[in-house]
Amino acid sequence: MYEAKSKEIVLRRVREALAKSAPFLPPTPDFASPLHPPVPLEDMSVVFAENFIKNAGVFVYCEHEEDFFDQLYVYKKEQNLQHLCIWEPNLQSVIHQAGIDFTADEEGFLQSTEAGLTTCEALITRTGSILVSSANAGGRRLSVYPATHLVVAKASQLVPDIKDGLQRVRDKYKENFPSMVSLVSGPSRTADIEKTLVMGAHGPKQLVLFLIDDLPH
Repeated sequence: MYEAKSKEIVLRRVREALAKSAPFLPPTPDFASPLHPPVPLEDMSVVFAENFIKNAGVFVYCEHEEDFFDQLYVYKKEQNLQHLCIWEPNLQSVIHQAGIDFTADEEGFLQSTEAGLTTCEALITRTGSILVSSANAGGRRLSVYPATHLVVAKASQLVPDIKDGLQRVRDKYKENFPSMVSLVSGPSRTADIEKTLVMGAHGPKQLVLFLIDDLPH
């Protein structure tokens, strides 16, 4: 008797629910709209710097190219970097003119993997990451093997998101797309062993970015 009454209550509720009009469906999402709110151009360097520092990177703002030379000289002296490897010809030229010592050959690199200075393809604002590729003279090794990876970039290389950085690389190299494109988000780290964070396990222990402000004011 009790079971029959309970069953009737359930069936009545089902019939009442079916008799009601269907609720309005939510609007169809716009999959073409950006996932994250856009960052104003004038704020991109600030947002990037905040995210980059959260990733344990060292951020150095440079007002202009001459300021970069001064900042690099001071950093190299303070950190007592005896062997700074630079393989990109254009970068070698300006650093030589600035009077800063560096190692330019393969032999010097093999003798010491203390620090390497490279350029990059783009700076990803949302993640605070540096987009690098194998297309420049630094190749794959100079951003991986040295204990300290120094990067010099310009504010005009800032892009909002990863897809914008990849599009920038595609537009630049077209059919000669680099064999390696990678995002560098802070120093190398791992916690595979007993969940203990270890820096520099698979790459540089320190990542330093010198950002030259080349945007109009």
